[in-house]
Amino acid sequence: MVGLGNPGPTYAGHRHNVGFMVVDELARRGGARFAAAKGIRAETADVRVGPPGADQQRLVLAKSRTYMNETGGPVSGLLSYYKIEPSAMIVIHDELDIDPTQLRVKLGGGDNGHNGLKSIRRSIGTGDFYRVRIGVGRPPGRQDPADFLLSNFASSARTDVEIEVQRAADAVEHLVEQGLERTQSTFNS
Repeated sequence: MVGLGNPGPTYAGHRHNVGFMVVDELARRGGARFAAAKGIRAETADVRVGPPGADQQRLVLAKSRTYMNETGGPVSGLLSYYKIEPSAMIVIHDELDIDPTQLRVKLGGGDNGHNGLKSIRRSIGTGDFYRVRIGVGRPPGRQDPADFLLSNFASSARTDVEIEVQRAADAVEHLVEQGLERTQSTFNS
């Protein structure tokens, strides 16, 4: 499970960092802490998903220590290190073309101009991985989309953002436990 975002406190509350927010929530739920991945420019944390017992699934949470447009290198390194096929990876990211307070779960697709997805596709050679896309909406007026994504959520929207981060974390857990079709019917807004 890779959350997309930019590293450091300067970017922490930006729209472009909702992926980081979701993996942080999943780590909190699992009682895990992020640690540097040896030899890879990323941080990882291990959690278990599912009802207590033998049926729990291991989920490796990851955040790149690089900027969004360089995420592909660390993601490729993590897939190699953990011996995971791209088709078993979940990427969570912001989506301009989805309204705020909505999310979509899907398998595969293009990058739709998202620099983090472009970098991942370029590095691993495929876009065939799961995506949990959190809607941030389009910028108001003629504001540049990059400026919009690299700005904090309005203070009036913070409660909605917290709810959506919770819902996206729920969607990730549901995807791991129940599969794509059931997750889409439950969470796709």
